[in-house]
Amino acid sequence: MEVSGDRITDPWGARTPYGRGGRWPVRTDSCLAEGVSEEDVGAWVRAASLLHSDGDAMDIAVRDGRIVGVRGRAGDRVNRGRLEPKDLYAWQANGSADRLTRPLVREAGRLVESDWPTAMGRIVAKSRELIASHGPESVAFYTSGQLFLEEYYTLAVLARAGIGTPHLDGNTRLCTATAAEALKESFGSDGQPGSYGDIDHADAIALFGHNIAETQVVQWMRILDRLDGPDPPRLLCVDPRLTPVARRASVHLAPRLGTNVALLNALLHEVIRNGWTDPGFIDRHTVGFEALRKQVASCTSRWASGICDVPAAAIEEAAELLGTADRLLSTVLQGFYQANQATAAAVQVNNLHLVRGMLGRPGAGVLQMNGQPTAENTRECGADGDLPGFRNWQNDDHVADLARVWNVEPSAIPHDAPPTHAMEIFRLAEQGTVRMLWISATNPAVSLPELARIRSILSREGLFTVVQDLFLTETAQFADVVLPAATWGEKTGTFTNADRTVHLSEKAVDPPGDARPDLDIFLDYAALMGFQDKDGGRLVHWTGPEEAFEAWKRCSAGRPCDYTGLSYEKLRGPSGIQWPCAEDSPDGTDRLYGDGPAWAHPDLCETYGKDLVTGEPLGEDWYRSVNPDGKALIRPAPYVPPKEWPDDDHPFQLTTGRTLYHFHTRTKTGRVPQLVAAAPDVWVQIADADATRLKLAEGDLVDVTTRCGTLRGRLRIGAVRPGVLFVPFHYGYWDTPAGNAPAPGAPGRAANETIPTHWDPVSKQPQFKTAAAALTLVVRAAGTAGPTGGEAALASDLPSMPRYLPPDSGRRGP
Repeated sequence: MEVSGDRITDPWGARTPYGRGGRWPVRTDSCLAEGVSEEDVGAWVRAASLLHSDGDAMDIAVRDGRIVGVRGRAGDRVNRGRLEPKDLYAWQANGSADRLTRPLVREAGRLVESDWPTAMGRIVAKSRELIASHGPESVAFYTSGQLFLEEYYTLAVLARAGIGTPHLDGNTRLCTATAAEALKESFGSDGQPGSYGDIDHADAIALFGHNIAETQVVQWMRILDRLDGPDPPRLLCVDPRLTPVARRASVHLAPRLGTNVALLNALLHEVIRNGWTDPGFIDRHTVGFEALRKQVASCTSRWASGICDVPAAAIEEAAELLGTADRLLSTVLQGFYQANQATAAAVQVNNLHLVRGMLGRPGAGVLQMNGQPTAENTRECGADGDLPGFRNWQNDDHVADLARVWNVEPSAIPHDAPPTHAMEIFRLAEQGTVRMLWISATNPAVSLPELARIRSILSREGLFTVVQDLFLTETAQFADVVLPAATWGEKTGTFTNADRTVHLSEKAVDPPGDARPDLDIFLDYAALMGFQDKDGGRLVHWTGPEEAFEAWKRCSAGRPCDYTGLSYEKLRGPSGIQWPCAEDSPDGTDRLYGDGPAWAHPDLCETYGKDLVTGEPLGEDWYRSVNPDGKALIRPAPYVPPKEWPDDDHPFQLTTGRTLYHFHTRTKTGRVPQLVAAAPDVWVQIADADATRLKLAEGDLVDVTTRCGTLRGRLRIGAVRPGVLFVPFHYGYWDTPAGNAPAPGAPGRAANETIPTHWDPVSKQPQFKTAAAALTLVVRAAGTAGPTGGEAALASDLPSMPRYLPPDSGRRGP
């Protein structure tokens, strides 16, 4: 296999340094199958990455009807030709021998091969039966962050206006719900304010709970190139682990898990106390500053130090970095989104930028990041609990406008209560209210909290489950019907990355066997169900991806996420394009909100806001009273401790997260030899001090037990704050000898065996990062059993602890 360097042990590749305000140099990465040269490639077909939210543009190499490699696209604004390890290697999963190639149906308790008419016939018959007998709310859909825009939009139309169910959400609830909610709470509407191009101009970059080196790898390459060039930015890293980001940071804060709001309130206190604010920007563009000033008045660095277990001097140094920056870029991800007070913490980062006037200029912006490649599309298209086009479900004019686009009566669109979030969908399935659950391109039997409960729900006798995927996943094993889907490289569609860049990904090869694109499956279902508009015409009237894209453009017209200036032909240019892209912005829009929020007016906003502590809706009257002119909202929040603290029986705090070499539940990356060799199995990370105290050694086999389950893994020592255990969440059971979940009461391999069912009251995003846990030795290591492959390379030069962790940092409670 020909690859651009050793991209397992050196995942970020060679440096191309550049200075502040410069253009990021091109570096074209590629990987071709063994024995294949560029001269052998018959065609190069455009695509972009489907394994993270960067949206790195690439071309797929095709020879004799097979994918034989990839290369980065030098002209793209997102990656300038670079690809990360998953981009370079994961195309091989398309050709896995265990791809699903025919539909499966359950007969006498077993899944057996069938055909499309039989499989779809069962789904349609069950849908009609349940809608007639129990109403539209007996049917629910749980989708992914990995489909294409055209597929999400089609699903939203058929679910909301065809069936009339409010139960439509995605696994983006697990990764990006807080990003969307935080943007809505601050700016009145979803939509990423910043741009990846801000990395080129910032003199300070703050990463809040965001291990960008392993989650948005190519943008970390961009930061590394700035750090090695003239006039490098200063970095602030807030993370309990000593990640690659923390190792390069000017200031690294490793707070006690669950205390992010206390930390941010102290940082805001220092910024305000020192006068590092922009009064003109605050007066022109915001409301709520005085409430914030009062909220943080007593939140001194000393106060926060006692809660967060971080030295007051370190908090003050971090505040100075934030407060004196000329151009500040902040990014936020799962260390905040999956933790205690998720939305409240993310909103405080927005507040930091609002009081400093750090929006809408090159280098001055905030990126409330996404974890998945098309999470942005789920939000835009209404496939994640929102109405399409960032419309407000509480605003009758917005609902009527959507009804006009779909040519249905407003009453056909459920809007008498909030759309149902994913955790509630599964609760309703547990209770028997939801009787049919259609799961597409995701694996909740590994990815959701409290897996024993999720398996129990999926195996309920009264639940008819449809799974649409590439492989027989842990979830598909519970299904009544399994539909074989085509994937990236086997179908055409668009997807939008975390900084609003839209890419076109085109079909390069045929899918295997009878596998079909997700769009074709949804279109077939809509036709068989006979969904109609109010004039008796076809509700879903398009027949292919480009027609679906044009239909979406009509839905997005005049909305914050306006796509009307885009087309498939335009997206065949050298680079992706950022929305909004319309008549007045034909080349796209780099940044939002430089002149204040355009969609925060009470008549335009996507939400009227929620209480940041309880999650209770605040209502239209409240919103109009506090924000009649449609300015950005500065929303303060008090610190509230997590629901779970360590105790004598569970003395550790457990946090979960990613490794660079895998994505989600390894459905694809677990079938790629290079990525499997780099990170073959689950592990448990512990601080040096805790390992010494407990007399544990590298490679010991240990159990991690919480109040809801146990997992077993090999121990790794170092690079995390005392009192914390870290476990990667990717590992399930399909590639284990038994091929399925552990017996009841037995330790598992999946991190989410141990995660309780708690969620943020505002965004409804599960809390994967604050469980109390115990650690038990099972078997001593026979010898040194440290990290292998790529993980060994990442861990090889880790010092024992970051400099801002005091010796008593493992103590419990605030």
